[in-house]
Amino acid sequence: MGKRTHTPIGSLGFMICWLAVILLVIMAETVTSQSSKRSNTLIRSYCSKYGVLNEEFFSRNLNTTISSLRRQLSSATVYEAVARTIINGDSVYGLALCRRYLSTAECLNCFDVAVTGVRVCGIVNGGRVIYDDCELRYENFNFYTEANVRGNVGVCGNETSTQPAFQETVKELLSDLRFATPRTSNFYAASERRVKGNNVAVYAIAQCNVNISQTVCAECLSVRTTTLSGCLPNTFGRAIDAGCFMRYSSTAFFRNNQTIDLTPFLKDGRISIPKGAIIGGVLGGVTIMLIVLVVVYLLWHVSTKSSDHQQDKSTGATELLQGPMVYNFNDLVIATNNFSIEHKLGEGAFGEVYKGTLINGEVVAIKKTSMSSRGRKTDFDNELKIISNVHHRHLMRLLGYCNKDPHMFLVQEFMENGSLDNFLYGEKRGSLNWKQRFEIIFGIARGLAYLHEQYHVTVVHGDIKSSNILLDDEFQPKISDFCLVRLLPENKTHISTKYAINGHVSEKVDTYSFGVVVLEIISGRSCTEGIGNGSVVNNLVDYAWNLYENGILENLCDLKLDLTEYLQDVKKIIELSLMCTQSPASTRPSMSEVVLVLSDVRSPEQISPMTSTYKEPHVSISLDASTYTTPSTTSNATTSTVQFSGR
Repeated sequence: MGKRTHTPIGSLGFMICWLAVILLVIMAETVTSQSSKRSNTLIRSYCSKYGVLNEEFFSRNLNTTISSLRRQLSSATVYEAVARTIINGDSVYGLALCRRYLSTAECLNCFDVAVTGVRVCGIVNGGRVIYDDCELRYENFNFYTEANVRGNVGVCGNETSTQPAFQETVKELLSDLRFATPRTSNFYAASERRVKGNNVAVYAIAQCNVNISQTVCAECLSVRTTTLSGCLPNTFGRAIDAGCFMRYSSTAFFRNNQTIDLTPFLKDGRISIPKGAIIGGVLGGVTIMLIVLVVVYLLWHVSTKSSDHQQDKSTGATELLQGPMVYNFNDLVIATNNFSIEHKLGEGAFGEVYKGTLINGEVVAIKKTSMSSRGRKTDFDNELKIISNVHHRHLMRLLGYCNKDPHMFLVQEFMENGSLDNFLYGEKRGSLNWKQRFEIIFGIARGLAYLHEQYHVTVVHGDIKSSNILLDDEFQPKISDFCLVRLLPENKTHISTKYAINGHVSEKVDTYSFGVVVLEIISGRSCTEGIGNGSVVNNLVDYAWNLYENGILENLCDLKLDLTEYLQDVKKIIELSLMCTQSPASTRPSMSEVVLVLSDVRSPEQISPMTSTYKEPHVSISLDASTYTTPSTTSNATTSTVQFSGR
């Protein structure tokens, strides 16, 4: 073989390759440098001054939430991410937002810097950092729909422009962005505008959190526009708040091909209109205004003559609901043999309950209460309308009523198996197996979720307890006495007035009481029963928390239950019930979330791990009770000073 030699062309090609490699390295370093520079521009940071219930759980939740946010942002075209993690009730809600002129790599780089920024806060229940190119926030409550929280927060530059045309151009551009951005599909707009008379340009963006409404986005940007107008004649400025972000600058901070045409989004907004059209529009507008004023006057005139049809704002438009049937008192007397002791089923806060057989042969339950509609007929009628129009498998149906002062008689469905408390710690104690108990827990949760979130008005029961859970002939639960608690005198109910605001009780009161009932169902004990532990006597909730802290939750289970196959799932349901009893109330799950978790163990014959991911628009919820470990003994989770159903 001949001797190999290098030709000049080969050497030239070799040099070109090396130059290309060097050029690529330089370009990569330049891009990295620019990316680092742009994502490290901190505008504002905030840290909560409040600690957390349990540092270990909260830190774990925070890490999980941050990981979920980063994973979402790793997908191309994803610039907004929301995630929530719940372990032991220490919820961590997170939101990450990147400006849409960034590449995926730039977005992630900015996010990583933001993570370092919020870590500076330490172990507190909230933190937020805002950079030019991204922002990150976490809290222990749902803040996704917050918008105007901090007011006129603006950061203005220190260089000024002496050109009047510059200021006018900035104002016009910001005004257009204010109108256009809420109308875009992703609540984001970037635009460039040349200043008249010179080569200077203005660059600006506006971005809203996609979880807020279009109207709220517009309101948020309106405030930000005013804030940035105060920065003029400075050559750049930023305005921030929880729901939106705006920025302008005389220096380009996005590429030319990353702007959008605002014109299609400015219809009925800031667009040029011929003078003739303006005159015509004004005349037309005046005519329409006159018509509107006449209509408003007529409506007002009619409404003043129909004040007896005004709706009760606490319950919704109840005047459209069909009222319950009105029974004849003599028919009820006959049905119960004059309310004889033989027909009496029991009594409670609402009075005595009797079994009755109506003339048509229908068997019913009749509550003889001390309530009267006298003096508050509107409230009473509205409550009865709400009750009688609720139709759900796990809610007791009100058939009708009879008002016979000084008593009110409520006619309801008759439940063959009576109240739940009798099967837990009464005469029939221990007769329910685990499958039946689980179905009862699941049914109560579904009934409450319907009252809270699915009925046309939000109904808070306010008095959830085992004696208010009735069982049909198939041992399916039905919640009774909802809405009636608001008609009782305060000394007739255990709900304290400090939990009522303007006549309303928070849904989280029901969530707490549901958690207590679950503990009763699993343990076979009453929540009022004192449980001895050495020289200390605990109530059921505190006793369950102590068992949880010591890692022996199995000791809570009713000894009459055979839980060989289901013990791990029973423990997880106990942990869920403890989540429902945590304070403050904001840390408790909603009943729809409780239903979601219980759905994962829907059938005791087909047990599955109690880990679920629930996907809402822009929200991911992780409930993973299997990762629990023993909390610190200083945790505030065991709040024994608060009464059972009043939390």
